[in-house]
Parts: sequence; structure tokens; C-alpha cells
Amino acid sequence: MDHFLRLLLLHLISSIFPLTMFILSSSSSSSSSSPSVPSSLPSFSLSPSISLSFSRVSFPPSSSSLKLPPLSLQFASPKLSPPCSLRFSASRAMAELVQDKEFANSPATADETKNDPSHSRAFLDVRSEEELLSCIRKETEAGKLPSNVAAGMEELYQNYKNAVSESGNPKADEIVLSNMTVALDRILLDVEDPFVFSPHHKAIREPFDYYTFGQNYIRPLIDFENSFVGNLSLFKDVEEKLHQGHNVVLISNHQTEADPAIISLLLEKTNPYIAENMIYVAGDRVIADPLCKPFSIGRNLICVYSKKHMLDIPELAETKRKANTRSLKEMAVLLRGGSQLIWIAPSGGRDRPDPSTGEWYPAPFDASSVDNMRRLIHHSGVPGHLYPLALLCYDIMPPPSQVEIEIGEKRVISFSGAGLSVGPEISFDGITTATRENPDEAREAYSKALFDSVAMQYNVLKAAIDSKQGLGASTADISLSQPWI
Repeated sequence: MDHFLRLLLLHLISSIFPLTMFILSSSSSSSSSSPSVPSSLPSFSLSPSISLSFSRVSFPPSSSSLKLPPLSLQFASPKLSPPCSLRFSASRAMAELVQDKEFANSPATADETKNDPSHSRAFLDVRSEEELLSCIRKETEAGKLPSNVAAGMEELYQNYKNAVSESGNPKADEIVLSNMTVALDRILLDVEDPFVFSPHHKAIREPFDYYTFGQNYIRPLIDFENSFVGNLSLFKDVEEKLHQGHNVVLISNHQTEADPAIISLLLEKTNPYIAENMIYVAGDRVIADPLCKPFSIGRNLICVYSKKHMLDIPELAETKRKANTRSLKEMAVLLRGGSQLIWIAPSGGRDRPDPSTGEWYPAPFDASSVDNMRRLIHHSGVPGHLYPLALLCYDIMPPPSQVEIEIGEKRVISFSGAGLSVGPEISFDGITTATRENPDEAREAYSKALFDSVAMQYNVLKAAIDSKQGLGASTADISLSQPWI
């Protein structure tokens, strides 16, 4: 095993406190070579309110041997009990979520075996709203749907219907029925035969194309006439670097559960390679909630456990840390191979409005998280680049006003404009020349430079979308466009 990774994992065997960091654990013996990772590791986020952080450690100039258990991580979705509530039991759901099953040496992973088993296809036969709602009730009465999931399905349908209707599309009713029948079919499938995510989940495209399903579902919610992409030329630059074998990390703010689909939809005309190949770091919430899982199945993910929910069930903390160890190693392996595009949100969760003004702005970045990701890229042995990315789409599917413990948040959905912008790559050496002798100051300065770029781009998107300035909101540094027109 690589000297750097070996020492990292040895030093990370410690207590799980405080809540603001995770400490990885493993057992020691001998092993072969493995990818390098930095001395401290990053905070990641993907909805809802997900972050993973690791403590910083220093490394003595010595060597030792360390053997990890086989790289594997499986998340079992909760088998929900039927109390009449949309909220799911956090204790039961999380207890089943962290089943520590080994699968790395199996002939086929869950990704390969749970694509589309035989199940009730009743939703695909409905031809009206009345039939759809009746089908939900019948499946519930037949014992195939827990009542809380059924309630969530009905609420999701009504909110989606209202949002698409806002668009004024003359085919709104047809679009809603078509998309919702497929969505409910996939939700029922997962309730009957829960999908299990691996540490590095690759989007399932066949026999059922979950990626296209997610795109089709979110597309009617975006007001493309009031949506914009900033600096398209830089997205081309990112794509060129990926084709050259380089790694690219997008340091981004994070607004909604639908962020991955929105990013892909805004880039699908000009940069389909980026749209389809981006990897999102995802927490247990989006791979446990049955109303969200079908959409997560269609995305490339690195699956982790959130520090914000690490101690929700204290007795499961150790199992979660072991799972995060495996996911970390999987990310290191990916980066060692090059040509990886990873999206992370170092704020540790979704943006939320200022409680006093109601205004939305990017949540502050955690400087150690930004530095940790930079170090992980640096030690991959492959050229790496960090770009600041701004995303504005909060109205489409805003998060709850505060972080929630229970799985099963209410989905508020609206038809709205969305914006995406990328800024020029920011060099660590270029930013930290004056503070290089003070690592803490250098880390803060670099994080601030990335955040300032995201905030600047966000303000331009806000002016274009919320203030209705359109393309006129462009500046010398941020050129807005609408490539779908």
C-alpha cells in the first residue's frame, strides 16, 4: 500500500468526537500498493445537508504496513413500517441503511442485479389522475406500499402537477402523468426490492435508463427562458482537461435536491460529456429516502455518511466510519486513474435563506474542507484543477428551513429559472504566495478566493434571473448565454 495512504489511515484511528469531524478506522497488517491520499480529507455535500470531513494529521517520515478489509460499501434502503406519516423512522431506516455487507469479490454487485426485477407494473397502465391516485391506494391496501410512502407519493404528485402547470405548457397534464407514472413505478420497485448502492455508484443506464428518467422529470420544472449559463468557454476548457487525463474538481455551492439534474440540463446541449460523467459526493439521505432513490440511481456518486447525522444513532457510528473508509479509498483509486470530474460543496450542506431577510446566498465554505480536497487532488499523481462553480436554482425544490434528522422531507416544487456559472481555475500557489509560511493563513486565503468567485458569479446569476436583467447582467468576467435557444 502507498506510504501516504498507509500512514493516513493509521493516524485516523481515534474517537468519533467532536461531531465536526469523522475519524476513519481500520485494522493493521500488510498490503500491496494503493493510491495516495492527503493528510487530511475533505467535507463533501450533496442534498440534503450532507457533509463529510476528516481531521488533519501530520506524517512522520517512517513506513509501516496496513491492510484494509476488502473495499466494499452497501447501503440498504429502509424497509419502512406503515405508520401513517410521511416522516420515516430515523432509527429503523438508518439501522438497515448501514448493513455492512461485503460485495467486492462477488460475481455481480447490487448495481448489476437489482436493475429491474419482476414487480407490479400497475402505475404504467394508468391513463388519468384518478387512476393514478386509485393505484396508490390499491397498492397500499394490498400491502405493497407502506402508508407513509403512499402519502409521500400523493404529495409528490400534487406538488409536481402544480409546478408543471405553472409553466403554462399546453401539454402540462400529459407531461405530469407521463413523468409521474414512471416515477411512482420506480419508487414502488425500490420499495419491493430495495436498490443497494456501492461506494462508487455508476449511473444505471440499462435496462432502464435512470439518468434520462431524471432529466425528463426535472426538465419541465426549469424556466429556460429565464435560465442562464455563465462562461461556456470555461466548461469547454474543463472538458478538454478531462480528455487529456487530468482530474477536475468543481468547488460549488449547493441549493436543492435536484442540483445534479439541473446542472446536467443546463449543459446537455453544449457539454453532454460533462453532464453525463460528473461524479457527485452523496450522503445517506439521498440514497435512503424512497422518494429520492430512483433519481440518485441515475447519477454517478461517491456514497458517504454525513457528519451532521453521524451520531443520530450512536451505536451505528463505528459501522458508518468503516463505510466512509471504503468510500474514501474508492475516491483515491478513481483520482489515481485520472479524467475524473467531481462536484463537491464544501459548505457542508444546502444553502438556506437568511432568516431575517429571506435572501438566498451561497453558504460559507469550510477552509479546511477546501484545503483537504486540494491535497487529495495533489497527491493523486495526476494533474488536477479546482474551479469555482456557482449554482442558483433554490426555487425549484428548496430544502427545509433547517437540517432535519428524520428521513422523508417534504418536497416543495416550483417552476423557475436556474443559473450555472464556472469561474477561471484558481491556483493555490498564485493566491498564497504572501502567506505560504503560515499554512492556516494560506488555507483561509485559498478558500476565500474560491468562495469570493462563487459569490460573485452567484450575484450575476441572481441579477439575471431574480432581477430579470437577463443577458444584460453579464460582466467583463462572467459572460452569460442561453445555449438552448
